[in-house]
Amino acid sequence: MIRANDIIEKVADYYPEANFDTIRKAYAYSAYAHRNQVRLSGEPYMIHPIEVANMLAEMKMDLASIAAGLLHDTLEDDPLTSIEDLSLRFGDEITSLVEGLTKISKIKFKSSREHQAENYRKMILAMVKDIRVLVIKLVDRIHNMRTLDFQKPERQEAIAQETLDIYAPLANRLGISWIKQELEDKSLRYLQPTIYHELEEKVARKELESREFIDNIIKLVQRNLEHNGIRGQVAGRLKHLYSIYRKMMRRNISFEQIYDIIAFRVLVADKAECYNVLGVIHALWRPVPSRFKDFISIPKVNMYQSLHTSVIGPDGRHVEFQIRTQEMHQIAEMGIAAHWHYKEGYQLDDHDRKQMDWLRQMIEWQQDVNNPGDFLDSVKIDLFSEAVYVFTPTGEVKELPSGSSPIDMAYSIHSNIGDHCSGAKVNGKLVPLRYQLKNGEMVEIVTSKRQHPNKDWLAFVKTSKARNKIRQWVKKEEERRSIELGRELCEKAFARLKLSFNQALKSGKIQAAAAEFSLNNAESLLSVIGRGKLSALQVINRIYPELREQDKAKAKEKKEESKAARKPARDGISIKDIDDVMVRFAKCCNPLPGDDVVGFITRGRGLTIHRRNCRHVNQGESERYMDVEWNLERSTSHSVKIRIMCEDVKGMLASLGTAISSMEANIASASLKTSIDHKAICFFEIEVKDLGHLRKVKQALRAVKGVYQVTRMS
Repeated sequence: MIRANDIIEKVADYYPEANFDTIRKAYAYSAYAHRNQVRLSGEPYMIHPIEVANMLAEMKMDLASIAAGLLHDTLEDDPLTSIEDLSLRFGDEITSLVEGLTKISKIKFKSSREHQAENYRKMILAMVKDIRVLVIKLVDRIHNMRTLDFQKPERQEAIAQETLDIYAPLANRLGISWIKQELEDKSLRYLQPTIYHELEEKVARKELESREFIDNIIKLVQRNLEHNGIRGQVAGRLKHLYSIYRKMMRRNISFEQIYDIIAFRVLVADKAECYNVLGVIHALWRPVPSRFKDFISIPKVNMYQSLHTSVIGPDGRHVEFQIRTQEMHQIAEMGIAAHWHYKEGYQLDDHDRKQMDWLRQMIEWQQDVNNPGDFLDSVKIDLFSEAVYVFTPTGEVKELPSGSSPIDMAYSIHSNIGDHCSGAKVNGKLVPLRYQLKNGEMVEIVTSKRQHPNKDWLAFVKTSKARNKIRQWVKKEEERRSIELGRELCEKAFARLKLSFNQALKSGKIQAAAAEFSLNNAESLLSVIGRGKLSALQVINRIYPELREQDKAKAKEKKEESKAARKPARDGISIKDIDDVMVRFAKCCNPLPGDDVVGFITRGRGLTIHRRNCRHVNQGESERYMDVEWNLERSTSHSVKIRIMCEDVKGMLASLGTAISSMEANIASASLKTSIDHKAICFFEIEVKDLGHLRKVKQALRAVKGVYQVTRMS
């Protein structure tokens, strides 16, 4: 078994001034935490974190990464290990790495569909703020794949599929090509064992057969380069198994039909020599025209640069050459974090290019520094921070804009679920609908048939789908309510004139009136009336022209009343010692017979009657107030405004109108809105005789099923 000193010796080769006590402490702590655990192979569990740390040392990672590699399973596997304990012993940096690894290990990958796998990968990148967490996780997965034989067949297949869908592309995304290739090959071994072993045999046989061929090509090219004064390095290799398998599947061909299974690479000093090498190779063998690519003059979108050419080599065999500079090779092999975009068919936008360029440069720099400690300030990443990735209860990942709420999540699943979203559970706990979702959370949407979209949701939803659906529903609902209110207002106006609204509707008179007002149909007319843009009386006058004469008579009567206004108007009010004064009732408090009232003299407007507890009574000049009292013998009807909070259900407005009418109170106007807690708030202006009459109306309204509160508005 590898010892702590073995790891320390490897670190000392590239980081001699490191404090190796950290590695010794992490080694000892991990050994104690895993002391009673064994792997499925029967070996002590401690072998796994030691192997992970050893590979990290071979990759020349920093001390914190190697210590985290030793400790990476302690939080999850040892009940006595806590974040606080790790932080106390090893500091916040190492603890943060271990905590990040633990978060990733808790993610359960339940879908291997292509778009879902991409969401999983994005979610991991969004959750992880330190690239070292991903590197350690990939090395952890490498060792697990190397020891997968001891798992049950179904677990082998599940882990291999997860590795192929999630971790190999992540390695590719970070530019760590050797990890990507090993993960792909080992995944193929368990997903397609028959194909894998056949390919393994054929490639091994091909390698034996081709060894002399490869050596001869290398010597020949090397000799011709020297002859032309070019200093270069030539290497040949067989492509790895998974890439061969992919090519077979993509082209639907057999192994024997793949001609470019052997690839040669030529590395030179500068760009000009790349083209000189190309000329040397084409002088040796005839090129295949369709197989030449110049990625130096026209780089790929991920900045990959190289010359690719295929030639018909010795014995008529197709041979592929890649020609590049040392710098291009370093980028291609170790530093192209954007490589995944090209392979997966994506185009880089400005934001992605900026993120990936920075990551590529950071990885390149890591290869050059001698002291890994100098690298620490540049290992923070914030990829895809503008998105949040959350789970549905079935394990599907949803990608949403940062700051999204459960409402956004509900609409992303289905419009109907969004329309009826009444609540949400995040990781099993109820949260408000305004709650901002965080990466990796499991979100369960709670629905109710009685729940509908609310206009207030627009204040916090982020997705355009949610916003558009809410607006559509609110607009539709407002239209429905306007039509309902318009119908009620018409029915009452018709009834006051002893006319039948339903008869006018059936006979087509309402439709005809709608056309006269340039509206499409009867519902449009009712909607306009409900919104207050037309009155029911205007409609009646259009339908029954004979009533216009009556209106003219009433107008004349009102004019005469206006002239008579010079005489004192009492309207149920007695004023001591004053006879010749005009009386009006304040709109701010709408006093009713039975209220305790006071009069206020207004210059040029006579006496205004207020409720004594009106907020305006204590303002102004006190000498202008006078005592008044009600004269109930002369009392007429008075307007009063009431506010009703009730359930937001169909037919409620009609029930409220019926209750008011049953108490012989007239409805002058009505409006409603919906509160944030999905209650309907209705406002009525009604005409009553006195305070006792109002109490009866309020009592009748409270008796309506679904009414929570009835209050008089001052």
